Amino acid sequence: MTYIPLLAAEGGIVDGLAESARRTGETFGFNAWLFFSQVISFCIVAFLLQKFAYKPILTVLEERRKKIADGLANAEKIKQQLAESEQRYQEILTKANTEAQKMIDDARASAAAVKEKETQRAIGEAEQILTKAREAAALEHTKMLTELKREVGRLVIGTTAKVTGKVLSADDQKRLSEEAAREVAA
Repeated sequence: MTYIPLLAAEGGIVDGLAESARRTGETFGFNAWLFFSQVISFCIVAFLLQKFAYKPILTVLEERRKKIADGLANAEKIKQQLAESEQRYQEILTKANTEAQKMIDDARASAAAVKEKETQRAIGEAEQILTKAREAAALEHTKMLTELKREVGRLVIGTTAKVTGKVLSADDQKRLSEEAAREVAA
């Protein structure tokens, strides 16, 4: 029972709203045919926009979205390839450093061998020079001794001839020279 007055009141409210809408429509010049034609025009424009504008735009946006996703995937691939390249670079660099160190060690070993060989050759040449110098000194010594013996023999012969006052024969001179040479050698 309480609902009946409420409905009656609502009916009055609804009628009041309809009347208010009708008066507002008359005030602003509402025309039902014009309104329906505008709704149909709007639907046609909305349909055409949907078909020829929104769908192509959405298609382009979807393609862009795919390209961006592909670009991100490619960026990840490139990042991975860069990391692999960096690793290969490090491996190559390490290998090159190892080979360079080996070459340096080989060069040092070769240099040491050449140094040893040249040192031995220089020592051999120095010994040959010393041997030749000793031989030359011995030869010079022998030569000087021979000259000394002759000079001493000549001096002994000359002195003896003056002291004795006689002229010595060839045999006497020879004998005195030999005696003086023996004395100088001893």
